[in-house]
Amino acid sequence: MNRDQILATGRRTIELEAGSIAGLLAFLNDDFVQAVEAVYQCKGRLVISGIGKSAIVAQKIVATLNSTGTPALFLHAADAIHGDLGMVQETDIVLIISKSGESPEIKVLVPLIKNFGNTLLAMVGQTQSFLAQQADFVLNTTVSKEACPNNLAPTSSTTAQMVMGDALAVCLMELRGFNGEDFARFHPGGNLGKRLYLRVKDLYIHNERPAISPEASLKEIILSISGSRLGVTAVIDQDEQILGVITDGDLRRMLEKEADLHTVCAADIMTRNPKQVEPTALAIKALDLLRKHDITQLVVADEQQHYLGVLHLHDLLKEGLL
Repeated sequence: MNRDQILATGRRTIELEAGSIAGLLAFLNDDFVQAVEAVYQCKGRLVISGIGKSAIVAQKIVATLNSTGTPALFLHAADAIHGDLGMVQETDIVLIISKSGESPEIKVLVPLIKNFGNTLLAMVGQTQSFLAQQADFVLNTTVSKEACPNNLAPTSSTTAQMVMGDALAVCLMELRGFNGEDFARFHPGGNLGKRLYLRVKDLYIHNERPAISPEASLKEIILSISGSRLGVTAVIDQDEQILGVITDGDLRRMLEKEADLHTVCAADIMTRNPKQVEPTALAIKALDLLRKHDITQLVVADEQQHYLGVLHLHDLLKEGLL
């Protein structure tokens, strides 16, 4: 194959699979609605089973459901008929995924599920198949053609299954009112979790708390800034109220002016009304503030404007939020 042929095959594959996904719109019917409602009202778990490539799709859908508030469990169809069927409890709903709906393992598994009395959902590409006929509700994932040039390897069909699973999961998310905070509880690790739960108070407490009075001398200012290694010090009054901040940049700009270095004090140099953030704010919000104002430090203060500390851009870098 030359370059043009490779590109043509790639485009054809994408077009075929995109068409298969678009075709699912016509299959969203009352069975889909009732399947969603049944899972939503289920007191147990959604047990999802399949064989071959459909089993792999089932595992992905289980992962999506578990991370979005719907308890789910994967059960391989072959293992189910060799002992793992004991995983299915009477309050569970079972979803079996199959393109043909006629696989030998499926034909053995379906009557067992029916005998248990569990509600049976079928995600199937043949609506006249054994599986579809036995199911309480059918999620139709019929495709006109696989993207495979031989129309054999599961490609378009598995894509359709994946998308139908996502549609099911998103509907359940909305029914449950599943929000960002809920998502964070199930995703505490990695950068995604940190963006959803890490707060300013988790970071600034590890830093020094540089502070000086408005009457502080130039020497005191320099020692406070250099001692904390944060490039800033806060100017506060006797009640710990924030009056302003002095950064190393403020010092450089002061030195460029004709100022009396012997008499200059913090009140002469400080920047009033510094950018602030509350300790309960999400760290990602603090990052947005730093970016918006093109600065590297934020003063941390409570609702009464009491000085608590300093959050530095490096704190967010260490956590991988950048």
